[in-house]
Amino acid sequence: MHLIEVAFRGNRKEFFGWDGETPPPPRAAIIVEADRGEDLGTVHAIGELAAQRNSGCAHGCGEPVRKALRIATRRDVRQSESLQKANDDARQRAADKVRAANLQMKISDAEWQWDKKKLTLYFTAEKRVDFRNLVRDLAAAFRTRIELKQIGVRDEAKRLDGIGRCGRQYCSAAWLPELRPVNLGVAKDQRLSLNPSQISGACGRLMCCLRYEHEFYVETRRRFPKEGRIVMTTVGEEKVLTVDLFREAVTLRNAEGALRTIPLEAFNGEVAGRPAPTPPPCEDDADESSEEISPELMYTSEFAIPEPRLVILTETVETEAAPPAQTRKPERRRRGRRGGSGSGDGGGANGSGGSRPNDRKGPVKED
Repeated sequence: MHLIEVAFRGNRKEFFGWDGETPPPPRAAIIVEADRGEDLGTVHAIGELAAQRNSGCAHGCGEPVRKALRIATRRDVRQSESLQKANDDARQRAADKVRAANLQMKISDAEWQWDKKKLTLYFTAEKRVDFRNLVRDLAAAFRTRIELKQIGVRDEAKRLDGIGRCGRQYCSAAWLPELRPVNLGVAKDQRLSLNPSQISGACGRLMCCLRYEHEFYVETRRRFPKEGRIVMTTVGEEKVLTVDLFREAVTLRNAEGALRTIPLEAFNGEVAGRPAPTPPPCEDDADESSEEISPELMYTSEFAIPEPRLVILTETVETEAAPPAQTRKPERRRRGRRGGSGSGDGGGANGSGGSRPNDRKGPVKED
């Protein structure tokens, strides 16, 4: 079974299996299996290209579930072309139903299946919408199976197609297989204007092309110093003011406010090759002779190798003698009053420097 990729209306693509000996040629109209019926599409890729696109898992991954039945005839193609007017009429009638039900949703596109057994309506909405009653009204109006699919504004631009601000077809509708999210950090990394009107596409979101060169900016910026960093160069302490990725230049500013712009290679050389601080001379080196010794005398007996000077520092530590062991129990001493005429341990008969009333229990031994 051959793997083929088939494109339908609105840049919708799916993968199918072909049981024939040779796959159909590209851009050939083909009839494939659809939901409860058949549908007509165009062969978009076959062979290795189809397998490579299927491995990306953008709109399919693994073995295809449905099969391609046959190559479409001219009558089948004319029947598909007659559905263009029916699609526009279905979208207008569905929009009128939405307006009458006062639902906060926008009908973007309508797509009839080739055998008219199914009608798919694509809509956009900012919030979740309860459209159960709308589906019943549409099924009663069109007498067929109705399917409502909510899509984003990027998918809406992909289905409707158009010309971008660059003058070319939308990338999402032309060749971009997957719509990856784009945030404001991508524009900041590239130093672009943060004005939404200048970096937004027709869908109102940030342009998909902002991601094309983002990896280049991220990889290149790793080779440059961070802006605002203080570095030590041959001139002295300087601050990295700006960096130019395309010219590979760095703008520095010193403490006095003077600016200078140097290449990145010269900047790396100044930062990595700055001279190391010279250590202060030792006192022993100043006493030695500065006369150079010839290499011939270093390994002869005429050259006397000076003996190394050995300085031994001695230090005498005096220790106190241990006090003699006490043979009797230490006596209990009295506490004296501060400011008395006598010593703190005793008291006279006149009471100056005497002890407290609680200490006058029993006889007192004097030293």
